[in-house]
Amino acid sequence: MVSVLIILGSIIMVGNIIAYIRFIRTSNDVMLSGKRGEPLWAKVGLILLIFFLVGYLGVVIFGDPDYLIADILFFGAIFVSLALSLMYYLVDSLKDRSLELTETLIGVIEARDSNLNGHSRNVQKLCMCLYKYLPSNMKEGISPVSFEYAALLHDVGKLGVPEAILNKPGKLDPEEWEVMKQHPKIAMNLLKSLPSFDEVKDWILYHHERIDGKGYYGVPGEKIPMAAKIISVCDTYSAITMKRSYKGKRSHEEAIEIIKDVAGTQLDAELVKIFLSIPKEELEACTPESIDYNQ
Repeated sequence: MVSVLIILGSIIMVGNIIAYIRFIRTSNDVMLSGKRGEPLWAKVGLILLIFFLVGYLGVVIFGDPDYLIADILFFGAIFVSLALSLMYYLVDSLKDRSLELTETLIGVIEARDSNLNGHSRNVQKLCMCLYKYLPSNMKEGISPVSFEYAALLHDVGKLGVPEAILNKPGKLDPEEWEVMKQHPKIAMNLLKSLPSFDEVKDWILYHHERIDGKGYYGVPGEKIPMAAKIISVCDTYSAITMKRSYKGKRSHEEAIEIIKDVAGTQLDAELVKIFLSIPKEELEACTPESIDYNQ
């Protein structure tokens, strides 16, 4: 019975290690490290868990434990499992609350621009919807949490664009257009004081680049990060289907036809193909309710 308790504790510890590794790999995002690779605390935690497991096995193989030792080891493994579960819950709760706060702040920022009210949240939801349909090779290197923040903040640089340009009812003249084209770079400057966002800055900077290299800054398709290409597809769909001061909103069907026409030139053709496979109801469900901040 003593050996059974220790073996069960060892099995639980193996499960704890597997769950911990999975958690670290899926949590490498702007809310924890913001950089590729595991942070130091994650490596230390893994080493300690492995050390405990080796200790369990050592007691079984080389020791002569009694019931007290067996109980301590078994319930110790249970305690570690509960502690890890609590950590996962607290981290997930922190991420949810932080994202909700960021969404609220973005909504307030967008209130100054009638063309943006709800657009960033729409792109955020569309991006996560498209992300869900991507094959694993296209998701590689894109943390869903980091990606969600990048999609939500993709237009934050418009804070530095004069309202007269943002809300102009007609077409922008060349000088105004040059000012508008600076908003991805302005976003970079706004986020540069946040080291945890280093990984996602290029995703925001290049979201207006084109596959044919005729985007804002002339970056060719092969040098555009995959995350930026995804945001570009969703940003295009949102811009077409949402009302702007200079145009009315267009239907889902019209947006799909336009997106098809620019696949391979403006937008990544493979991403467009995947986007077109998403049911209409799912895409339309991504449209948030507009908020009247004047009330």
